[in-house]
Amino acid sequence: MRQIIRKTYSVCPVCLKRIPAAHVALDNKLYLEKNCPEHGSFSTIIWHGLRDLESWRGDLPEIAQGENENCPHGCGLCPEHQQDTCCVLLEVTKRCNLHCSFCFAEGGDGEDIPFTTVRNNLFTLADPGKTLVQLSGGEPTVRDDLPQIVAAAKEAGCQYVQLNTNGIRLAQDKEFVKDLVQAGLSFVFMQFDGIDDAVYRRLRGKDLFAIKKEAIENCASCNLGVTLVPTIVPGVNTGEIGRIIRFAVSHAPAVRGVHFQPVSFFGRIPALPSAEERFTLDQLLDVIEKQAGELVPQDSLLPSRCDHPLCGFHGDYIVMNDKTLYPLRQRDNCCCQPTSAEQNRAFVARRWQRPQAETSSDNLLKQEAKDLGEAEIETLEGFLHRIRSHSFTLTAMAFQDAGNLDLERLRRCSLHVFANDRFVPFCAYYLSKQA
Repeated sequence: MRQIIRKTYSVCPVCLKRIPAAHVALDNKLYLEKNCPEHGSFSTIIWHGLRDLESWRGDLPEIAQGENENCPHGCGLCPEHQQDTCCVLLEVTKRCNLHCSFCFAEGGDGEDIPFTTVRNNLFTLADPGKTLVQLSGGEPTVRDDLPQIVAAAKEAGCQYVQLNTNGIRLAQDKEFVKDLVQAGLSFVFMQFDGIDDAVYRRLRGKDLFAIKKEAIENCASCNLGVTLVPTIVPGVNTGEIGRIIRFAVSHAPAVRGVHFQPVSFFGRIPALPSAEERFTLDQLLDVIEKQAGELVPQDSLLPSRCDHPLCGFHGDYIVMNDKTLYPLRQRDNCCCQPTSAEQNRAFVARRWQRPQAETSSDNLLKQEAKDLGEAEIETLEGFLHRIRSHSFTLTAMAFQDAGNLDLERLRRCSLHVFANDRFVPFCAYYLSKQA
């Protein structure tokens, strides 16, 4: 039986015109349905019924009809946007040393953003002592002056500087990694789609697994935390999810977590998506439970309360001596109340950044190896030490495209792109036609 659950707004995937939309339940699944007067009707699956949707979403109100008719095309952060900025993404280049089949930024043979422009942008976007800026592209590490950009971000007052990268140069140029750390880089978000090179050949065009491991090792030697970022594509690497988690845990504390990104269809994509080519958030939760088993305790993955719950989840853990995960939060003991962007920024930064030490990198690694055998989590001192040195997160962000864009979700976005002197919600900035 077809049933309208709630109403919202979306865009036509052909012309991008704002149009009314609805969440429609059918056969225990949920679809986003909409009709464009010019291009017809569209239906996109957004939930497979593998988790209780109402419990996951909570009591968030339905979007008001007629709310901000200039959204999403007039997007900066309007008075009706419901979340502040947690993380700011700043593109520093259009160039890239890969040509991936999926790329929201369509990186390739473009040009670098002039250094003076990047520096001015950093000083404009920074809220001194608070900002978490993500240096992105294209591939930022193709710039030889990236350490100078990191230093400029710190000079501007950014508290945390994150690098979004495919890891190739980090693997090939250890001195470059050292320069980034010395300049003030906080942590790395590294593209990581699996532990089978067949996956990389499909998605990235070449064998990369050995390169990924080398990049992790070079970052580890400089005490630079790495979070692995898989793009999950049905038929390509959905079978790798459990193996990715196990790889990440086995390489802690150098690896600080996994940030899953179910495939979205904007920017450069190989073809328009069918329903079978989409991978919803509840599918990801279900696959993690099946593939990771007891490694990821049941109910330790919680719906986002900074962004919209349909946008992502987070799990907070300590990696134990035997390479198991000890959950710090579970649904039965979590109030799951909304959190501010500032609270969320502090949470992720504490987890993703490795603790600083006065010892050299070699001595630090030896000390961590010693601590693995001596830290007693049963004591308060041991618990506090372990949570500082061996924090680990499992997170996800299900980006929206023209097929499934939902303004109810968009207005709670806390990941904002800085461009043309304004902050724009990520999915609005990269929104592109699907025809």
